[in-house]
Amino acid sequence: VDTAPRLAQWRIDTLSSSTYRKSDPFPIGIWNWFLSVERKQQLHIRLYPENCNLTRERPPVASFVIRVVCSSGTRRTLVHPGVCDKQLKTDDFIWVIDSVFAGKFIIDVEFIDLKVVPAAGGDPTSIWSGDAITTRSSSTALASLSRMLTDAINTDITIHASDGTIPAHRAVLASRSPVFLSMFSHSLRESSLSTVHIPDMSSASCRAFLDYVYGSLAPDDFFQHRLDLLRAADKYDVADLREVCEESLVQDVGAGNVLERLQCAHLYGLPRLKAACMRCLVGFGKVFDIRDEFAGFLQVADRELVGEVFHEILAAW
Repeated sequence: VDTAPRLAQWRIDTLSSSTYRKSDPFPIGIWNWFLSVERKQQLHIRLYPENCNLTRERPPVASFVIRVVCSSGTRRTLVHPGVCDKQLKTDDFIWVIDSVFAGKFIIDVEFIDLKVVPAAGGDPTSIWSGDAITTRSSSTALASLSRMLTDAINTDITIHASDGTIPAHRAVLASRSPVFLSMFSHSLRESSLSTVHIPDMSSASCRAFLDYVYGSLAPDDFFQHRLDLLRAADKYDVADLREVCEESLVQDVGAGNVLERLQCAHLYGLPRLKAACMRCLVGFGKVFDIRDEFAGFLQVADRELVGEVFHEILAAW
């Protein structure tokens, strides 16, 4: 099958009676397609996508025009009325033609549009609508932003962590954090000296925080520095990082970390994390498995938090 970005042509030299033929797969859009033709008393033409995981998960919603052109003798063309926004699987499109073609003929398909239903649901969207351009643009911009940090391109401020320094950019920090924006907009020491001191973070944790701000934080670094990132997100009012940290910490609450996570939840006002910790301690009875640790926790924890824990225990009893 000869193809162009939205066109496909299948040339058939001869087709005897009671014959079935199937084309090789051909790519249009993000799918591989097949054409098949069967001659009995009538001509049956099918167009369908390849049966694979992609088709099952994201079946194409197609609009197309299909023609049969007899190329032997007097050129004759039959045109299907057209298909508009039809979801195609194996046998969803069959064109039955009464006319008999002798000799060579061509099956010609012009795809007007191909759409997919978004994973989150809703109306189908075109794969040719420009979403790919937007995705590529965003990806390139993030890569460039990350390189600005990694290669220290035109940096204008220095972050002093507890054990090292990292050059950064005022504009990027100010755009991601209201605290940094306020800091750089007033006649503070950081504004005049072009430095920011973060003594409560190591250079590794501070670098992870900056990587997140610049859009290049690796998953392993995120998991390694989650608690430090949560503290930085709270201190510098980076709301999206705060939400990501809470969601991640909720997912692996267990007997070995529940008391530490509970104190973090109370300190930073994280209701989902606090509820998950209470459920682990009381609902699942882990408080009985960590009696020594819990006794130590009662000696040092905030009195309000201790009261909440006992309220949960009494409610359960």
